[in-house]
Amino acid sequence: MNVHFIAIGGAAMHNLALALHNKGYNISGSDDEIFNPSKARLEAKGLLPESFGWYPEKITSNLDAIVLGMHAKADNPELLKAQELGLKIYSYPEFLYEQSKHKTRVVIGGSHGKTTITSMILHVLHYHDKDVDYMVGAQLEGFDVMVKLTDTNDFIVLEGDEYLSSPIDRRPKFHLYKPNIALLSGIAWDHINVFPTYENYVEQFSIFVDSIVTGGSINYNEEDAEVKRVVEASENQLRKIAYQTPEYTVENGETLLETPEGPMPIEVFGAHNLNNLAGAKWICQHMGVDEDDFYEAISTFKGASKRLEKIAESNTSVAYKDFAHSPSKVKATTKAVKEQYGNRTLVACLELHTYSSLNAEFLKEYKGALDAADVAVVFYSPHAVEIKKLEEVSKDQIANAFERDDLIIYTNPEEFKDFLFSQNFNNKSLLLMSSGNYGGLDFDEVKGLIG
Repeated sequence: MNVHFIAIGGAAMHNLALALHNKGYNISGSDDEIFNPSKARLEAKGLLPESFGWYPEKITSNLDAIVLGMHAKADNPELLKAQELGLKIYSYPEFLYEQSKHKTRVVIGGSHGKTTITSMILHVLHYHDKDVDYMVGAQLEGFDVMVKLTDTNDFIVLEGDEYLSSPIDRRPKFHLYKPNIALLSGIAWDHINVFPTYENYVEQFSIFVDSIVTGGSINYNEEDAEVKRVVEASENQLRKIAYQTPEYTVENGETLLETPEGPMPIEVFGAHNLNNLAGAKWICQHMGVDEDDFYEAISTFKGASKRLEKIAESNTSVAYKDFAHSPSKVKATTKAVKEQYGNRTLVACLELHTYSSLNAEFLKEYKGALDAADVAVVFYSPHAVEIKKLEEVSKDQIANAFERDDLIIYTNPEEFKDFLFSQNFNNKSLLLMSSGNYGGLDFDEVKGLIG
């Protein structure tokens, strides 16, 4: 099969391209810019375009399918040529569905926790040598690729993202998978550039629940009032199975999970991650892994990449970085680190980097998000606000939004770095939360602060 990727360099797109290449498909692609790790990974398989840009001449009637990435625009020259030739054009999620329509589809949805839950499930299955197809949004220890597709595996595990499918298909990705088995972890308003009202955002999750195959099942976090309401209001003929955070204790910086066999030490921590674990356990049981086998495997799970990732540790201090940027994630992550290291001063640094977080109207959603931190720092770049064509955000607006009189705010990367490197981290925990890098911070240098 000949498949061409328009915008092959994206994190999701290049992983799908690699998965299809591994399956024996003939893959070609284009993009106007490709960065590492996508660039190196495509190059290693001979899939990197010879030159960057869009080339309509690459689009011919010999192609069986086009996969269109979100990075492309609706007037992309290659897309226009494909439409002119009447070629079959798929969005990324549509193509994944096409590849898995004869499999049992397991879809993990939710505003937060979906990458971690998907990673936990895959870790447990891998530990017990159970082979499945999958798509996950983070690089996992022990896995070469983030997308795997075969003709033989019965199950496929999909991380169900609520963001849009493609420039010409404005449906959320997770509406297209039609799960047999689903999970919903939490609902907290996000992607306000696409879903301008809270009600509009929540509606997408109702549609997701209604898209589950009749007779299928959904596990849902009943501690999230909106999730509970959405799932229980659905008239879809499903098995609805609630889960909640299991009992656990924290002793000397170690989390112990209560199990039928007694307390068991685990590598991950924080109430939100224990809640994720409870959801993952249910899904693994649906897939044939019993409770004892789940506990044995999950005890070795260290976390998904960029999710509470420990970057340095000494006898008296520790540093974590985390992808958290939405208010609910920031709050849960900050609380988790403070709980794990309760006798240490927590310095929590948040970079406001995404479209939502830099929106003056959305900022109020951050109220109380950094309350668990002893020292709370917010960094944002006025240049990033400018690039995203948003209204200018003032320091006063940020201070008022978080409702902390002692909030430290930086807009200059050098000043933020000077602050960080002037700290004595003895008996402290450092938490760096961002989907960016604080205007050029070298995380390897940060490791040297923890002595």
